[in-house]
Amino acid sequence: MATRSTAEVIRPLRRVEYEQLVALGAFQNERIELLEGELVAMSPIGAPHSATVERLTRLLILAFEGRAAVKCQSPFAALEHSEPEPDLAVIPRGDYDSVHPAEAYLIIEVADSSLALDRGKKLRLYASCVVPEYWVVNLPERCIEVYTGPAPGGYARYERYEYGQLIRLSGFPEISFAVADVLK
Repeated sequence: MATRSTAEVIRPLRRVEYEQLVALGAFQNERIELLEGELVAMSPIGAPHSATVERLTRLLILAFEGRAAVKCQSPFAALEHSEPEPDLAVIPRGDYDSVHPAEAYLIIEVADSSLALDRGKKLRLYASCVVPEYWVVNLPERCIEVYTGPAPGGYARYERYEYGQLIRLSGFPEISFAVADVLK
């Protein structure tokens, strides 16, 4: 068996190449996303995750009616080498029939088994895309982690919200959500 030398470099897959492969049907029946040029398997969706995404979807659609669009588990065009599929994205209204959105007001990941990925690689990726607000709905700890102020390598501010607290969106201060309405 041949081993790779330390001098070998693997070229990351570009988002445009990934989209071409998807269009050709290369990844049918596979739950993957492109992160930093690598194909990453997505975690299976359990009942608590699914129910939380459903509640958040309802809340966000009502709150942003006529002001922004809400995408659920859809691709986000992030930089040259990434196309994650966040659980929810609040994006500018527009025509996305031929392209995936490349900007968002808010991205939310609901995390159970994916907590390390959502707090690490995805957090850095969304900050690099200058997404102003990023939430990790932390199912194991029953809280919502809110990251704001995108900065090199991550976010400048972090707040943790628990039952009994309200989250006011940084870019839309007139919109707030009760943690209890998200985490039943």
